[in-house]
Amino acid sequence: MQRILVFLLVVFGLVTSCQKDNRADVPDVSDIDVEVEIRRFEQELFSLDTNQMGTELAALEERYPYFSSIYFDRILGTRDPEVAPQGHEAFVRGFINYPTVRKLYDTIQTVFPTLDPYRDDFAQAFRYFQYYYPEQPVPNVTTYLSEYSIGAFIYGENQLAVGLDFFLGADYPYQTYYPNNPNFSAYLTRSFTPEHLVSKTLRPLVDDLTGQGSGQTLLDMMVHNGKKLYLLDHLLPETPDSIKLEMTGNQVQWLEDNEREIWAFFLEEDLLYSAQWQEVRKYVDYSPNSPGMPPEAPGRTGNWLGWKIVSAYMKRFPETSMQELMELGDAQELLTESRYKPAL
Repeated sequence: MQRILVFLLVVFGLVTSCQKDNRADVPDVSDIDVEVEIRRFEQELFSLDTNQMGTELAALEERYPYFSSIYFDRILGTRDPEVAPQGHEAFVRGFINYPTVRKLYDTIQTVFPTLDPYRDDFAQAFRYFQYYYPEQPVPNVTTYLSEYSIGAFIYGENQLAVGLDFFLGADYPYQTYYPNNPNFSAYLTRSFTPEHLVSKTLRPLVDDLTGQGSGQTLLDMMVHNGKKLYLLDHLLPETPDSIKLEMTGNQVQWLEDNEREIWAFFLEEDLLYSAQWQEVRKYVDYSPNSPGMPPEAPGRTGNWLGWKIVSAYMKRFPETSMQELMELGDAQELLTESRYKPAL
């Protein structure tokens, strides 16, 4: 069954050297053989001969049967008469020849002339994926240009797609192009960097494997998002936490130094069982800060604490498989069984 899950990439933090300590639970996956397929859809699209547009576009769509349907129908809307009254073929021709779009494509090719430098990281992540999910097909990766609209998605059988226009560097003038768009605030675009490419490409896969959260309280959301971070961490155990959390190294260090105080804050403010979204949003959703905490505290402190709770549970019950963990639906029971207690 084909499924399509689309996720805007509105999440990002400065790359630092906050590297994970050597962990006892990192498995040896050296004997798992994977082939990494990375397809550059945007290169093939922008290389079309517009003098033979009909034939060449049809051939491109034949090479990318599922992806091209998503890209043209859902991202560009080229078959929507209201978006493209001149028709699919004419719209695509105009799109790839439009000066600002062409400039964006050229910038992408300058930053990413090849994705070979990322191939080993993808391969290692897919080995861990096969270790934890041996029955699942190995993902492949397709790159594209969305003109800053869609960051990454999963479709078909674990096929991953990523918009390279979201990884042009922290100094790229995103805010100049969209000054009133909160998705391009500085605290987000600081992680629109090549170093985040692999982690962010994997996020739709992680979201898909974790499934939908069922609860409405802050604790429910903390544990659900903590599962996502736990899985992402196990797919990328060598990647710095600052990349996986999309925070700066200083922010990650602040979290580590203040774990006990963060937990005490949630308890004292009676937030764990609050289902008031506006009251708890910044502790689990992208935000430059966590209300009520010192200015050094980043947003999403609840997710990080949820990761700690899930890790404590798995330390107590190491026989639990990754699939079984993702299926645990009772956040309160998981917290209780974890015997989570912040370090003094």
